[in-house]
Amino acid sequence: MTLPFTVIYIHEVRGIDLDVAGLLMGLIAVVAVLVTAPVGILTDRLGARPVVIAGLLAQVLGAVVIAFATTVPAFVVAVSLLGVSFGIGWPAFNAMIASIVDGRLRTQYFGINFALVNLGIGLGGVVSGFLADVSRPGTFSAIFLVDAVCVLVPIALLLGPLRRVAGRPAPPEEGAGEGSGYLAILRRPAVLWITALTFLSSFVGYGQMEAGFPAFARQVSEVSTRTIGFAFAANTAVIVLMQFLVLRRIDGRRRTRVFLGLVVLWALAWALLGSTGLVAGTLAAAAGVIVFHVFFGLGETLLQPTVPAIVNDLASDHDRGRYNAVSASAFQVGAITAPVAAGWLLDRRLGGVFVVVILVGLALVAVLALALEREITPEVNGVLEP
Repeated sequence: MTLPFTVIYIHEVRGIDLDVAGLLMGLIAVVAVLVTAPVGILTDRLGARPVVIAGLLAQVLGAVVIAFATTVPAFVVAVSLLGVSFGIGWPAFNAMIASIVDGRLRTQYFGINFALVNLGIGLGGVVSGFLADVSRPGTFSAIFLVDAVCVLVPIALLLGPLRRVAGRPAPPEEGAGEGSGYLAILRRPAVLWITALTFLSSFVGYGQMEAGFPAFARQVSEVSTRTIGFAFAANTAVIVLMQFLVLRRIDGRRRTRVFLGLVVLWALAWALLGSTGLVAGTLAAAAGVIVFHVFFGLGETLLQPTVPAIVNDLASDHDRGRYNAVSASAFQVGAITAPVAAGWLLDRRLGGVFVVVILVGLALVAVLALALEREITPEVNGVLEP
């Protein structure tokens, strides 16, 4: 409910300068990166469930503070709490799920989870779009408070029906050690490849989709903001409608080869978007911008069931939090650096260079996926035993 409107609320409703509002949104990602490594350690020592609860409580507090914030210091507190929540969310939640499901079920679960998250974002955006009114600040406060109340639901589930899930890990067997430190984890060739792959796929994928795509569509393709909105709606629809079908088709196949399918789809998407610059401002450009997100969404349905499953199959029960923290950090750094690169290139009217950089990055992603395949076992790669 709040994702599409936070910047609008800070700038238009509370009167904070737009550049300051942008810095505040960036602070969320910075805080998330800073807390990710400690979160991985705490997850392995305390168990995933209590750490997930702490992250959800931080989200509740952040939403409540932002609902009533009117000054920059108050917003700094609010977005910092949200950053803590986001930093905890990926490593601890993925570790919790991996303690419940394994093998083929991990691929299935992470894919289904991704579809449901997108469905929630889509429905929440529609509902809050009808409720939010910049001339009535109370409508925005209400949205953030409803967000806080919604987060109390998973907290109640984790304290009630799921109270025995993913608690403190059992002591390791004698001689097995207590898990690996971050340096030992990063020395594993498979971890290095999957970390590099995660960073680069975030840089050319989500980071550019959220920042580079809207800027390119407005500046180079010259389409309306309404068209961009339709494109994001198409993305959500494709993911929700296709994820279950995709899961059936990729079940038992090499996860790294599935990832190559993502590279092909995203390359087609970005090449199509680049071509819209040749017919800027036309109906064809608008259609191309929307179809971009159809291909991009199909690629996303291949990404989410594969990378988290590989990471958690590489980890043991005693270092799963740290493995997920490494993966989360790589993704977050990619998402932070992508807008910087996109802004620098597009500000200099280098739209063609921008698309070429992304296509080259996707080629490198394919190389990394094939390198990773040589370093992991068929079981980790999702191949079914005969």
